[in-house]
Amino acid sequence: MSTESINVTLGTAGHIDHGKTALVRCLTGCETDRLKAEKERGMSIDLGFAPCTIADLQVGIVDVPGHENFIKTMVAGATGMDGVVLVVAADDGVMPQTREHLDILTLLGVRHGIVALTKIDRVEPDHLQLARDELDEYLRGTFLEGAPVLPLSNVTGEGFDGFYRALESLVRSIEPKRVDGVFRVPLDRAFSAKGYGTVVAGIPVSGSARAGDEVVLLPAGLAGRIRQIEVYGRPSEVVRAGQCAAINVRHWEHQAIARGDTLAAPGFFEAHTWYVCRLRLLPQDKLFLKNGAPVKFHTGTAEVPAAVYALQGAGIRGGEETFVQVRANAPIVAGPGDHFIVRTLSPVRTIGGGLIVEGVARRLKRNRPHVYEDVDQRARAIGDARRFVEYCIRRAESLAVGETELAARAKVPHDRLREILAALVRDGKAAALPPSLYVHRDTLAEAGGQVLDAVAEFHRRSPESPGMTLEQLRQACPFDRVVLGAILDGLKADGRLVERNQRLARREHEATFNDEDAGRLETIEGLFRQHAFHPPGVEELVDKTGADAKTVEKMLRILREHERLVAVGEGLLFHREAVERARAILVDFLAKEGRLESVRFKYLLDTTRKFALPLLDYFDDVGVTRRSGNTRYLKSPNAT
Repeated sequence: MSTESINVTLGTAGHIDHGKTALVRCLTGCETDRLKAEKERGMSIDLGFAPCTIADLQVGIVDVPGHENFIKTMVAGATGMDGVVLVVAADDGVMPQTREHLDILTLLGVRHGIVALTKIDRVEPDHLQLARDELDEYLRGTFLEGAPVLPLSNVTGEGFDGFYRALESLVRSIEPKRVDGVFRVPLDRAFSAKGYGTVVAGIPVSGSARAGDEVVLLPAGLAGRIRQIEVYGRPSEVVRAGQCAAINVRHWEHQAIARGDTLAAPGFFEAHTWYVCRLRLLPQDKLFLKNGAPVKFHTGTAEVPAAVYALQGAGIRGGEETFVQVRANAPIVAGPGDHFIVRTLSPVRTIGGGLIVEGVARRLKRNRPHVYEDVDQRARAIGDARRFVEYCIRRAESLAVGETELAARAKVPHDRLREILAALVRDGKAAALPPSLYVHRDTLAEAGGQVLDAVAEFHRRSPESPGMTLEQLRQACPFDRVVLGAILDGLKADGRLVERNQRLARREHEATFNDEDAGRLETIEGLFRQHAFHPPGVEELVDKTGADAKTVEKMLRILREHERLVAVGEGLLFHREAVERARAILVDFLAKEGRLESVRFKYLLDTTRKFALPLLDYFDDVGVTRRSGNTRYLKSPNAT
C-alpha cells in the first residue's frame, strides 16, 4: 500500500514523566530524545520530531518536554500542531503541566485531539476508573471535552490498537493547512551537515517552497537560496505548510541562527518590536495585567521579554479579552493571524494568549478617534485573504496602493493577490488606476465628497469666480495625483462637477457680482478693449475708476478667471480679443512672408516694444511660433 505524505503535524502534551516520548517511540520507532543530556537524565528537554505513518497517511509528530522549566520549548513546538495527543499517566492523574499545557494549546487555537491515559499497567482497575472520571471532569468545557480517552500501556502494549484507531480517525478529521500563502518557517534549530553546510529546521506555518527558491533569514535579513529539502526525514523537492522539514541553505553560518529566527519568502515580512494583538487572559483569581506590565511573549518559536498595553482602560483582568499593543524588547517576525502566549516573569506561569493582528512601525495613539474600531475591523478581516486585502486597500495611507505594497502588508503571494484584486474590481469594491494602483470605492466616495466640499467652500468665499483651478484644488485636497484624477473623472462623469475654462465648479454654480463690482468690471474691461495694444496698468486703472489698488487687483483677478483678460509675460494683461487679433495679424503675416523680424511686430500692431515683444514671447510659449535669434517662424501648419 502506498503512503501519502500530508501536511499535518500532531504533537504530544502533558506533564513530565507521563510517557509522551515512549508513546512516540511506540508509534514511530523513532527516539526523539536525541541530546546526550536527555538520555542521561531520562527526560525530554528539547523538541523531538518524528515521521509517523497512520494507515496510508504520513504525518509529523512533535514531542514536547513536560517539565515546567521548559514551557517555552513546549510553546515553540505547540505552534506547529494541527492536533494533539494529551498524555496523562493513570497513576498520577491531572498534574500542573497537564493544566498549563492544555491552557497553552487552547490559547494557540488547537481544536483537535485525543487523550492517552498511559501507564495503566501500574494501577488497579478501580484506580483506572477514578483516573478516567477525574479526566472527564477536568476536560469538561475544553476543546477536548468528548474526545476519546484511550487507556494504554507503553510497556505491555495493552490498549494500543484502540489508541491507534482513534489516532487514525483524528488524522483523517484534520484538514491539512492551505499552502497558497507566503512561505514562512519559524525556526526550531540550525546545524551544520558535512558536505551540505547549514541546515535549518522547523514547521512552515504558511505557503510552500521548492529547492532553488530564494529565501531570507529574519530578523538578520540574510538572503539565500534553498539547496535541498527533507520532509519527515526524506528528500523532497517541495515543503508545504504543516510539514516537519529540514532545509539546506549552504552559505549561512549556523552558529548565527537561533530558535525564534524566521525563514521566509523575500519581500513580505520584516521584524517589528510593536504588535497589535487580541489578548485573552485566563480566568485566574486576582489576575490583573496593568498597562506596561512586563511579560514573556511567545509567538512561533520566538520568546522575548515584552510589555503589554491595553488599547482601552488601565489594564486587563483575568477572564477578559481585549485589544492590546505589545512592545517586544527585541525585533521578532510574526504575521497577521499568528497565535501567541504571554507568561508572567515571577512566578513564571501562563496567563493568556491570543491572535496577532499586525506588526506596526510605532505605538498607536489610543486617544485618537476610532483607533479601537479600526483595530477591531482589522482583526475581523485577517482570517480571510480577500477581506484583508480589501481592508488594506481601504486603509491605504495615500488612498491608493500598489500591488507590491499590498502584497507585503496583506501577506498574499502576487499571483493570488491579482486574482483577489480582479474579483474586487469586478464586484465594484475597488477601482484599478494606472499604473497598477488600487483604491477602494468607499475611499473614492469619501474623497469625492471632500473635493465637492472644497469646491463649494471656494464658491462661498469667491462667488464671483467661475471655479477653482486644479492647483488650488490640489492644495485644498492634497491627494495623490492619480487618485485625484480618478475622483475628478467620476465627479464629472456623473455631472456633480463641471470644468469650464480649465476651472472646476459645482454644476449649479453661476458666478455672481454685487452691483458695485459689476460696474467696475465693465469699466475696466472697457478700458482694456479701448486700448487693445496699449493696455492700462494698475495705477492708470486706479486713476480712471476711482477704486483703490486692492480693489482694482481684485477686479483684474476676476477678469482673468473669466478669461476676459490674458496674462502675457510678467505683469502684463491684454484683453482676450486683443490677443486674438494680434495672433491673427501675426499668423497672416508669417503665412505670406514666411518669417518675421521681432522689431517689426510693434509696427504691425501699432504699439511699442514694451507690449509687442512680450506678445511674441507668449505666442512662442503657446506654440504659434518658433524663435531663431530675433526671427519668428510659424511653428506648424495648424497655426493658420
